[in-house]
Amino acid sequence: MMKEPLLQNRANCYNFQQQTVMIPHKFFFQNVAAASSLQLSRGDKIKAEGPIRPIKDIQENCIPSETMAKFESDGGTRDPSYGEDDQVIVDIDSLTSSVESMMSQNLIMFAKCCIFRVPPILRRHRKSAYIPNAFSIGPWHRNHPLMRSTEKIKLQYLKNLLSRESKSGVTLKELFKSTREIEKEARSCYAEPIHVGVEDFVRLLVIDGCFLIELFRKNQYSGLREEDDPIFNMSCMMQYLQHDLILVENQIPWLVLENLFNKTAAKQPIRAKEGEPEPEKETTLAQLALKFFANIFSSKLPNTDTPSNGTKHLLDLLRNWWVESSGNDEDVETPYDGTKHLLDRLRNCLVKSSGNDEDVETEWETMPSATDLVDAGIELKVRDSEHRSILDVKFKNGSLEMPSLIIQETTEVIIRNLISYEQCSPQCDDKITSYAVLLDSLINTTKDMDILTHSGIINNWLNPEEATQYFNKLYLDACLKEYYYQKVRRSNPLMWLSVTMRHK
Repeated sequence: MMKEPLLQNRANCYNFQQQTVMIPHKFFFQNVAAASSLQLSRGDKIKAEGPIRPIKDIQENCIPSETMAKFESDGGTRDPSYGEDDQVIVDIDSLTSSVESMMSQNLIMFAKCCIFRVPPILRRHRKSAYIPNAFSIGPWHRNHPLMRSTEKIKLQYLKNLLSRESKSGVTLKELFKSTREIEKEARSCYAEPIHVGVEDFVRLLVIDGCFLIELFRKNQYSGLREEDDPIFNMSCMMQYLQHDLILVENQIPWLVLENLFNKTAAKQPIRAKEGEPEPEKETTLAQLALKFFANIFSSKLPNTDTPSNGTKHLLDLLRNWWVESSGNDEDVETPYDGTKHLLDRLRNCLVKSSGNDEDVETEWETMPSATDLVDAGIELKVRDSEHRSILDVKFKNGSLEMPSLIIQETTEVIIRNLISYEQCSPQCDDKITSYAVLLDSLINTTKDMDILTHSGIINNWLNPEEATQYFNKLYLDACLKEYYYQKVRRSNPLMWLSVTMRHK
C-alpha cells in the first residue's frame, strides 16, 4: 500500500501523492512509492506534478503524530539537528540503497591512467592553454563547436592513407577490428569515465590515430602531400596543430597509434623530401612524431632516437625526449617515490618539510635573477644545444650555461601542459616544473629578459613585457616535490653566497 506523507505549511496543509518534497519549513519526506523527487528550500513555492489537495482539520504547524509514528516504523528517522517546527524525515532504506549504488561503481583510478583532466587549480590561471584551437584528438573535446570544421580534414587524411596502402591489403575494416581488440585497454588510459559507446570510441580512435600518422608521414616525406593539401598549404594550420597536439586533455593512447602505424606501415619505398636520399625503410613512429615538433623549443634539432618503450601518449613522448636528452641526470637524482596522485604529492611535500626526517634535504633555494647574477660577475652563456635538451643547465667555471630557448606563442602552452601532466602522473618527476621555477627565478623584470636575450639564452619572438609576465606565472599553484636544479644552485656555494650577500 502506498504511503501518503502529510505536510502542514503555516498557511495550508498539503498531501503530495507519489512525490518527494521539501517544504518551506524544511520538512522532508521520502515516499517509497515516489516516481520522482522535488526539493524546495525555505520560502520557495511548491511545484509538483500529480494531484495536490488541501487537507483540513489538522492543527497548524504540526505533523500528525500517527503519521510520524507510521513513517518511523517504516524506517524513517528525524534529523536531531532540527527543532520540532523544522524537522527532516529521512528514508534510511532509500539513502542506504543510493550510497550502495554509488559505491558499486568503479571508484579507483586505473593503474594505466595516463590521460588526465587538468586540475582546476592549474586551469584557472589560463583556461585557453588547455583547450584545442582547431583539432580535437580523443573523446574529451570532440563535441566542441570549433572542432567540427576540421573533422573533414581528418577524414581526408584517412582516405589518403588507405588509398596509398590499399595495394598492401590494408582495409578500414581491418583497422577497426584491430582497434576494437584493444578498446578496453585504451579506455583504461583515461582518468575520467568516457561516456562514449564502444562503437563510437573505436571510430574516433581510428580516425584520430590515422590522421596523426598521416600528418607525421607527410611532414617527413613531402612526396606524400597532395597539391591541395589542407594543412601544409596553410601556415596557420601547422601552428594550430603544434598547439593542439600537446594538450594533456587532447591525447589518445600511444598503444593505439602504434597499432595503427604497424598496420599501415609502408610496403613500398617512401619518397623523401627534395634533396634528401631515399630511406631504406620507414622511420619509426616516435621519430616521425618528434621531427614534427623538432623546432618547437630550439632552432637546433635534438637527437630524435629517443626510445619509445613505455610511452603513454604524444605529450609523454615529448616530455621524455626533453628529459632523457638532458645531461643533468648524473648530478641530480629525482627517483619515483611511490606518489599516487596530486593530493599524495601535496602530502609528501608537507611531510618532507616538517623537519622530522633529518636525512632528507627539504629546503631548496631559487636561482638569483639574471640581473643579480651579472652584477655579481657571473657570466650567462649559451650552452651548445645540439642534441641537448633545453633542461641541460650547468654552472661551470663561473658561468651559468643554458641551451637556447625559443619563446613564441606556443611555448607557454606547452610548458603549462607539461607541468599539468607532471602534477597528475605518479610516474613523472618534477623536471619540467623545475625548469619553469628556474625561468621564473631568472626573469623578474624586463631587464632580466633583455640580459638573457642579449646573451642568446632566450630567443624571444614576443613582446618583452608579455614574455616576462607569463614566465612569472607559469608554475602558480603547482607543487614542487624535488627541485631539479638544486645541485646546480649548490655547485659553487662560495660564488652563490657572494651573490646572495651582495643583494641583501
